[in-house]
Amino acid sequence: MAMKLTAPLNEAEARKLRAGDSVLLSGVIYTARDAAHKRLCELVAQGKELPFPIEDAMIYFVGPTPAKEGQAIGSAGPTTSYRMDAYSPILIREGLRGMIGKGKRGTEVVAAMQEHGAVYFGAIGGCGALLSNCIKKAEIVCYEDLGAEAVRRLEVEDFPVVVVIDSEGNNLYESGRAAYLEQR
Repeated sequence: MAMKLTAPLNEAEARKLRAGDSVLLSGVIYTARDAAHKRLCELVAQGKELPFPIEDAMIYFVGPTPAKEGQAIGSAGPTTSYRMDAYSPILIREGLRGMIGKGKRGTEVVAAMQEHGAVYFGAIGGCGALLSNCIKKAEIVCYEDLGAEAVRRLEVEDFPVVVVIDSEGNNLYESGRAAYLEQR
């Protein structure tokens, strides 16, 4: 059974999560892909304020399609997460608590997650149209020139995700595979 969480997500809540936990996420999350991540990290390097509150924030790696009439957003399926690996440790050190995407993460990202109490959630690729039904409101925060990759503030309700890597470094991609191989 899925547990319900509300974003933003504080460190204590994040540290309770374990790889394999199913979660229905509600609250406020932000979107960003690699071009936006690069700009955010440049701001950090310059000592400038970020365009949204990063402390305890969650970023969904997505570049949604345009919304149809009556929708908050178009199809919103996850982007392959390793594209953000060069930037994620910097944002985690700034207080980023959760990331949502698909695919593996690098060792530097996992080390930053362990040190600072962050988690990586997986969303189901190929289900963007269904996931968009859980997004109740979407507004551009910054980098509108990036089009679909602009940073957006999303209000989500019961957005389904799975903890893939927890704050202790436990990795569902590894433990799930090992469990499968044991059963063979």
